Amino acid sequence: MPSTSDPASSAAGNAGVTIAQIAALAGVSAATVSKVVNGHVEVAAETRALVERLLREQGYRRQKRVSRSSLVEVLFHELAGTYPVEVVKGVERVVTEHGLTISLSELHGQHIPDRSWIDGLLARRPVGVVAVFSGPTPAQYQQLSSRDIPVVLVDPTGEPAHGMPSVGADNWSGGLAATRHLLELGHRRIAVITGATGMLSGRARLDGYRAAMDAAGVPVDPELVREGRFQIVDGLEHTRELLRLPDPPTAVVTGNDGEALGVYQAVYEAGLRIPDDLSVVGFDDLPPAQWMIPALTTIRQPLGEMAATAAGMVIDLAQGRELPQRRLVLSTELVVRASTAAPGR
Repeated sequence: MPSTSDPASSAAGNAGVTIAQIAALAGVSAATVSKVVNGHVEVAAETRALVERLLREQGYRRQKRVSRSSLVEVLFHELAGTYPVEVVKGVERVVTEHGLTISLSELHGQHIPDRSWIDGLLARRPVGVVAVFSGPTPAQYQQLSSRDIPVVLVDPTGEPAHGMPSVGADNWSGGLAATRHLLELGHRRIAVITGATGMLSGRARLDGYRAAMDAAGVPVDPELVREGRFQIVDGLEHTRELLRLPDPPTAVVTGNDGEALGVYQAVYEAGLRIPDDLSVVGFDDLPPAQWMIPALTTIRQPLGEMAATAAGMVIDLAQGRELPQRRLVLSTELVVRASTAAPGR
């Protein structure tokens, strides 16, 4: 009789499928399948993906869950500025109520994790992951799901694939409200410096701007549409160019508060003033917005609430509860301060 420690004779899942049968289908050893089942990292990515797929298709169920750490992992594409601080505060508010702690990781400007992050996460065995402005590929998501590690996206960069739960903001309405505010003040030469339009939030904010202009019957001048990447330098460089136009804008909508800060610098360099010569609207309403001179009119994105909601969803999923909604969109709000006024010319 074979030893019970032999991976080829490991107990079958609920569907009666054994590791040996999965190994035969995959054309690999039973030991390799056992490593995949138990979360070991030393398996080639292609082999792991094949075994994971067969485990799902054959209905194999792990007999007992591996022990979990008390961590909720928060994944950022980059740790810079006040945006991550607001997110961490929101997550912490929820996880501490459940006796959990936060672990932070960064993708250094990338938006998709690489294999080293996935392998490290499997070794850490967190309760779950809150992925901010980033997220796993569908294959990576399935790999983590097979280990019972739930992932919830915050401010997703694109349409969440394969049913990944997510929490976002109403970016389209925010872009609409920002532009409509300027139109109501009497502006018609309204520029927009977008966030990265390859990302869902950037596209939606730009679409909101276009919708407001269209509804007001104001044609969009292509010269006034400038694509940025949510960086301060975008606001600086694009505004320098906009102010050199023969007919410069009287107002500008930016993709985020960082870009608005760049606009302020360009206006200062040109010897002009906000809002006398140029009205500016940001997006996010991070804490520094109210201390800019003049205080920034912006669209408030409820980052803390978004992060707290995502953390609660992760905990619910980790505890086996179904989510009533897998995709939540929270409202944005126009916050009027001193950076906007009627056009001065």
